[in-house]
Amino acid sequence: MNDPVAALIARLLAERWLPREDELARQALTDAGFREELDRRLAAAGLRLLDHPYASHVAVAVAKAQEAAVFAGPRAWSASNLDLDRDTIALLVVLWSLLILPKRQRQIRRVETDRDQEQGQIFAEMKPVPVGTEVAEPLAERTLLADFGDKLGGKMRININLGVLARHGFIVRRKERIHEGPLLDLAFDYERTARRVLDGALAFVVEQARGEHADEHGGTDTEAGHV
Repeated sequence: MNDPVAALIARLLAERWLPREDELARQALTDAGFREELDRRLAAAGLRLLDHPYASHVAVAVAKAQEAAVFAGPRAWSASNLDLDRDTIALLVVLWSLLILPKRQRQIRRVETDRDQEQGQIFAEMKPVPVGTEVAEPLAERTLLADFGDKLGGKMRININLGVLARHGFIVRRKERIHEGPLLDLAFDYERTARRVLDGALAFVVEQARGEHADEHGGTDTEAGHV
């Protein structure tokens, strides 16, 4: 029996994430009837679809209503069913702040620029939101260690935790640089988390990282700014 909704759920559970360009993932994001049935079946199992129009992948997570049942055990400090330690979660928040926040602002600026240019065109077509390497800048591991080495357990501990996050799909490590992994953009609720980060203790470090990025590219990074 051909059941594309069941097939998508099974693949998401087995593969943990799928690119937006995947045929069934794309159908879930563009077909209202398909999405309604997908959400209904996921909810029946205590799950929900994780997606964001600016993210390059989709995944599944525990539904809000079931979070207490899943996470309120004796290890209640554990932030996910991946059982990540507190210092690993802290590193994840830092990496999300340094990789996703600047990327999101570049995406927003790019979309706004395209929209302004298309307003004068009668038959302008909507361009897809950029999600690839053209808006996703990597982070040098030495920069991370310099800024957070003493706060996140030192070089050895950070190196171990980077390995953990890489195995879980949050980041990709390549040539001593940290790249966004398929799950990083989905790790936190962007609308709720971004302002807390930018108004909190990480605000200075995020701005400093943006300044360093501008210096590396020989001028001001006009696509990076406050969210």
